[in-house]
Amino acid sequence: MAPSSSSSRPARHHLPLLLILAAVFVSLSGLLASVPTSAADGLPELGGDALHREILRDETVQRIKELGKISDGEGYLERTFLSPASIRATAVIISWMKDSGLTTWVDQMGNIHGRFEPENSTKDALLIGSHMDTVIDAGMYDGSLGIISAISALKVLKVTGKLQRLTRPVEVIAFSDEEGVRFQTTFLGSAALSGTLPESILQVSDKSGTTVQDVLKMNSFEATAAAITQTRYKPESVGSYVEVHMEQGPVLEALRYPLGVVKGIAGQTRLKVIVDGSQGHAGTVPMKLRRDPMVAAAELVVTLERLCKEPNKVLTYDEECGCFTEEALAGLVCTVGELLTWPSASNVIPGQVNFTVDIRAMDDQVRETIVTSFSRLVLQRCDDRLVDCRVEHKVSRSAETVPVFFVPDDRWS
Repeated sequence: MAPSSSSSRPARHHLPLLLILAAVFVSLSGLLASVPTSAADGLPELGGDALHREILRDETVQRIKELGKISDGEGYLERTFLSPASIRATAVIISWMKDSGLTTWVDQMGNIHGRFEPENSTKDALLIGSHMDTVIDAGMYDGSLGIISAISALKVLKVTGKLQRLTRPVEVIAFSDEEGVRFQTTFLGSAALSGTLPESILQVSDKSGTTVQDVLKMNSFEATAAAITQTRYKPESVGSYVEVHMEQGPVLEALRYPLGVVKGIAGQTRLKVIVDGSQGHAGTVPMKLRRDPMVAAAELVVTLERLCKEPNKVLTYDEECGCFTEEALAGLVCTVGELLTWPSASNVIPGQVNFTVDIRAMDDQVRETIVTSFSRLVLQRCDDRLVDCRVEHKVSRSAETVPVFFVPDDRWS
C-alpha cells in the first residue's frame, strides 16, 4: 500500500487503509467460534457499523500520525534500536495494547508484546505485528501500520464483546529492530524470537563504539546470551504469523492498486567497500600523479549501477554465462546509500573513501553472482587506478518465499 502522509486529503483517501484493516479483521474472525456476516459489505457483522470506522480508520490514522512524531531527529522521523525515541514509543504502544484488552510485556531484546489468551483455546497462537524502528528520514506508515492495524482490529473485537470467542491466542508484536540502522545488522528483534540471533551479536558496535550489550544494559535488560535465548518461541507455540505492511516503492501507486499480496522476501547482502589512496593538497598535486580514492569510488558506484541494470551484458562466461532468465533477474536492486571520505575537506584530495552496498534479489543465485562479480570488478578498477581496495561482507540473508492462501469467497468479487 502506498498512502500519502498528507493530512489535507479527504477521509475517503484512507479507504485503502480501511480495507487493509478489514482484511486483518477477516483473518481474526476466522478464529471466532461463530461469526455472522453482512451480505451488504461481505465483512463480519459487528453491530450497527460493520467497519467500525471510528476505530479502524479514524483512530488508526491518528495513532499512526502520533507515533510518526516520536523521533530522535528534529524535523524528520528516526527511531533506531533502543534509542530514546524508541523507549518513548514503547510506552505509547503498550498503552494502546492495554486499551485493546491485551496483556503486555517487553522481552529481553526490547520487543513489545500484547497478548490475549481466550479460555479453552488452542496452544498455538496467531502472531500479528511489524517493526517499530525506522530508517533515517522514514515515512510514518513503515512498520507502524502493521502494529497499529493489529491493535485496532483487536480493539473492535473487544468493544463488540467477541475477544472471548477467539479459538486461539492472539499476540501483537512490535519488533524492536528490523532495519538494522544502528548496528548494521538486521532483524535483531525477530531473530531473537525465532532463535536465530547469534551470541556474538552482543559485541557488535555502532558508529560510536557502543555495543548491543551496552545498549541493552543501559535500558535495564540482562544483556546476556542466556537472556536472549529465553526470548525464543517454540515452533509448536506459533500457529501462524500475519503482517500488514505498506509498499516501500512506487509500483502499486503507479498502477493505482490499493493492495498487493507479498509472494516473497528478497535475499539481501550488505557490503562495505574501502578505497585507500594518497592524501594530498588539491592545489599542488598534478593530476597525473594522483591516486584519488574518490574518483575510484565514483567509478565503482557507476559500475555497480550498470551491473544491476544490465547484468546479462556485464557478467562474464565464468559468472553464469551472463544468461539469467528475465524472471530470475526480476527484483534485482543495488544501492549505495552511504559514502564517507577522510579527511573530508574541500581543498584536500581524500586519503580514504568508503561506501556501503546493498544488493537484493528474490533469486539467491542471482544475488550471489552479482556480489561475486562486483567484488571482482572492484579489484580490477582499483588496480587500474593504482588505489588499494577491499570489500567487507556485513550481512547476507537468503530469500524466502511466502505461502499465500486464498479462501474462495464471492463476497470479495
